[in-house]
Amino acid sequence: MSDVKSPADELEREDETPNDEASAEDATEAVENVGEAPEAELDLPEGANLMQLLIEAQKEAKANEDGWQRARAEFANYKKRTEREKSELFQRAALDTLKALLPIIDDFDRAFENVPEAIGDDPWIGGVSMIQRKFMTLLEQYEVEAIDPTGGLFDPNLHQAIGAEESDEVESGHVIETLQKGYRAGGNVLRLALVKVAN
Repeated sequence: MSDVKSPADELEREDETPNDEASAEDATEAVENVGEAPEAELDLPEGANLMQLLIEAQKEAKANEDGWQRARAEFANYKKRTEREKSELFQRAALDTLKALLPIIDDFDRAFENVPEAIGDDPWIGGVSMIQRKFMTLLEQYEVEAIDPTGGLFDPNLHQAIGAEESDEVESGHVIETLQKGYRAGGNVLRLALVKVAN
């Protein structure tokens, strides 16, 4: 068999073999197309840039932090206020209870002012006196003090005048006699003192 090919065979062979120049162009185009593959696009508003978006995000974060700190401070203030109100309510309830006991303490005072001398040393009187002292100790625990203004200047915020008399011993406008002690706890007046005032 002869290795010599006819011109027709050569032409046929060229048609089957790809052109080297065409192949190089195809390869270059493929590489360029790979470079043009779509990247993951950010959903950015038109005309926005990353620095501007970062600044806006930082402002929003700062505003959120300020709001959180303000809410936290308001809650702390609310907690303090409710605790203070609860304490004041408890104090008020305790003082109201003590106020209800004041007539009993008055009765003890009157009873001991009128104890007959014959039974003054009786152990039973001593026992009742201890009960009275317990009442007085209870008042002291709540810082309740008696108002006995005899000889002092009349004060309508602390005293209730139920009579007026001429007096040589006390100046006009001063208390001649305390008929019933008043009581106060700090700035709270539990009961006004009943007094007679000099003209």
